[in-house]
Amino acid sequence: MATFEVIERQGLKMIKATINNETIRAEAGAMHYMRGQIALESKMPSAGGFLKSMVTQESVFRPTYTGTGEVYFGPPIFGEYLTLPLNGDAWILDKGAYVCSDIGIEVGVWRNKAVAGLMSGEGFFQTKVEGQGNVVIQAPGPVEAIDLVNDKLVVDGSFAIARQAHLDFSVQRATKGLLSSLTSGEGIVNVIQGTGRVLIAPVPNLYRNMMDHLIGHMLSMSSGK
Repeated sequence: MATFEVIERQGLKMIKATINNETIRAEAGAMHYMRGQIALESKMPSAGGFLKSMVTQESVFRPTYTGTGEVYFGPPIFGEYLTLPLNGDAWILDKGAYVCSDIGIEVGVWRNKAVAGLMSGEGFFQTKVEGQGNVVIQAPGPVEAIDLVNDKLVVDGSFAIARQAHLDFSVQRATKGLLSSLTSGEGIVNVIQGTGRVLIAPVPNLYRNMMDHLIGHMLSMSSGK
């Protein structure tokens, strides 16, 4: 299988995929640059694929890279990259989280229940990955893995960037009564139940970087007086 590494240059992060007579798949437009004897191919999807793309607003083009060399995926983001190993299992990814994967990974679409899709903030359709190999995903901040054992996870907002597909996903009121929901400040929450793993990114790095920059600027102005 290919080797995926997170590299950092001038404070920005990219994914370096090293392939040796292998094939990988990536999100359309994800490539930053590549070197070596690598062939890029983007096949035309079926008519059904085009129709699905119109409904889900997901790209139907996911190019493949075949050969020997290095492929760098970006452009860099203010966030985190994570390699997710799959051993025949399936995961549901937040929209935009998928970056690239081994060719043994099937990338498809997952349809949420009507109410969950309308009110959860995740939308009606998300990306489903399944198969054998590694998947690289991106998150707006540091990723925390939460393992559920016949348990329930309540998430405010779309902080859950990935979950195993067999887990039950729904939306619920944060509290039982309507008045309590209004006064608690927590109206509708996402609920994930069952036994499996959920990945969340509760603190975006972008905000932290902005605050660090602002504090550093204020300190430099203060010391200059």
